[in-house]
Amino acid sequence: MAYINKNISLNQLQEIIKSDISTKQAYLPDSFISLQKHALEIFQKRTFLESVLEDTISFNRKLSWEDKYKNLSLVKSAEELIEVFKLRSDVFTEINYQDEFPDTIEGLNFDIYDKTSAVIYYKNNKEVSATIRLIFDSENKFPSENKFTFDDMRNKYNCIGEISRNIVKNRGQGLNLEFKYLMCGIYNVFMNNDIDIALSGIRQEHLKLFKKLGGVEIYKELESYGSLETPCLIISYDPSNASNFFKKVFLEE
Repeated sequence: MAYINKNISLNQLQEIIKSDISTKQAYLPDSFISLQKHALEIFQKRTFLESVLEDTISFNRKLSWEDKYKNLSLVKSAEELIEVFKLRSDVFTEINYQDEFPDTIEGLNFDIYDKTSAVIYYKNNKEVSATIRLIFDSENKFPSENKFTFDDMRNKYNCIGEISRNIVKNRGQGLNLEFKYLMCGIYNVFMNNDIDIALSGIRQEHLKLFKKLGGVEIYKELESYGSLETPCLIISYDPSNASNFFKKVFLEE
């Protein structure tokens, strides 16, 4: 309840600043109005961050999750989620993806889709070194639908999802440990919750690797993806059709 009251206070303060800007513009210097607008922007971002933290944690705590791997988890606290947001920002900055996936607050990469996402993270030496999310369908739809629609998939399946923010701190060639555990996390969420199919954007060059997982089909071919000027694919992924390779190498069955 204290968390909710804090958000209410931030919203109230935001409205006061808005009112102050609109009623005093006539006689205050432009420099002061500019400072007020900057303050309002900070409060809006802070309020949004608070709502994302609260809603994402609440959403993840309601999901069914099998604690099979020691260092693989769903986020259950604000501290964990902030570490995920920091890792996203650090990696996107390092690989020059900030134009396509900009930080909402400098050093923290998050958006409205986190609120209805299973946010998975992996720890290596007590440090968050990889993360991925599986977005559940909602009124906000999916990030990729800024470019095209998945309505045909909604008509075909009861519940669809989108896999995104696949982040590994130290990327190597081929199959690495973090990627293995992240995909185990996606399998875990998919198999224990009500999702029928998941969609994901990947580079065309990575299709061979994803095909090895089983249950992967090409949904759409793209010459580029946003500001990423490289051939990309939107794939559909059904982990219930996991390949023997996936079960043996990833699930160790």
